[in-house]
Amino acid sequence: MKIEIKRFQDLDVSDLYSVLQLRSEVFVVEQDCVYQDMDGRDQLALHIIGNVDGKIVAYTRVFKPGDYFKEASIGRVVVRKSERQYGYGFEIMQASIEAIHKNFGVGTIHISAQKYLKKFYTSLGFNMVGEEYLEDGIPHIGMVKD
Repeated sequence: MKIEIKRFQDLDVSDLYSVLQLRSEVFVVEQDCVYQDMDGRDQLALHIIGNVDGKIVAYTRVFKPGDYFKEASIGRVVVRKSERQYGYGFEIMQASIEAIHKNFGVGTIHISAQKYLKKFYTSLGFNMVGEEYLEDGIPHIGMVKD
């Protein structure tokens, strides 16, 4: 998988459309969750985009401390359903962690993780903090990596 890191203003229309389409495909349609995906924060984020054969198959957005949580953060972690068996989720998360260290110079990262993915995020060094909560009707947990 080829990974690109882009600021919002550097996304071309095709990339932006593909990212929003993938997020909608997974978070709205597959997970049957009606929520406001375009939350006004994409403009603040670095966008980590994973391409295979010119097609976006994995994506995250990362924030510097204070733009989402007090700590740096990673969100909208998504891998196209047909591509999940190739380890792209792990690869895009590693690239996201590296992007935070390189671009923001900080170590602590906070995520709001869907509860069923706790084992996945733990394998990347994240630890659960706080209690389980509902976000858009889906069980989530706070997790931090130092």
